[in-house]
Amino acid sequence: MVVVIFDMDGTLIDSQNDITASINHVRMKNHGLAPLSSDFVVEAINRDQRNLAKLFYNTEHYQDPDRILFEAHYHKQCTESAIVYDGVKEVVEALYEAGIKIGVATNAPSPFAVRMLEHVGLAKYFEKIVGADMVALPKPDPEMLQIILEHLNFDSSKDQAFMVGDNSKDIEAGFRAGAKTVFATWGFSPEGHGDYVIADPMELLSLI
Repeated sequence: MVVVIFDMDGTLIDSQNDITASINHVRMKNHGLAPLSSDFVVEAINRDQRNLAKLFYNTEHYQDPDRILFEAHYHKQCTESAIVYDGVKEVVEALYEAGIKIGVATNAPSPFAVRMLEHVGLAKYFEKIVGADMVALPKPDPEMLQIILEHLNFDSSKDQAFMVGDNSKDIEAGFRAGAKTVFATWGFSPEGHGDYVIADPMELLSLI
């Protein structure tokens, strides 16, 4: 058995405009702060070391009013402009039709992930969609991937797993879960490292 686990934001779906819109809504409503650019938001999210509460809301820690307002706004916003990256749907369909098991491990809460993947027509292809609300620790902790592999009765002695993502947290989670790692440069991060680095989703088919 071959298993391919994808990150969502920046790998399957370009969601940067919607994420930025909801962050800016919280900044304006709760803090009276000027809007941030989507380029800044994406760069901040993908930093190895960062305090997003400080970067986005100028607070030392996430505050409940900010979290609640963000989630309420993003519930509607998350499907406003989210699109699948070119070539991704074709690759996901090809993997599915070839009998390869595929899943999603995302640091987004699972209700948003399912909503977004259903909106763009991809949810039906995935065996399991695991979000940050379903684990004790988000990526780079490997628990999300382990849940997917356990769900599929993965046997490392005879099966093979791949983790496809666009940032170092995806790659570290994949490594810690014993998967081959594939860094995707078409998404939020144009440069990165992994067992493989690919610039086009179609390249994934030749690896598997």
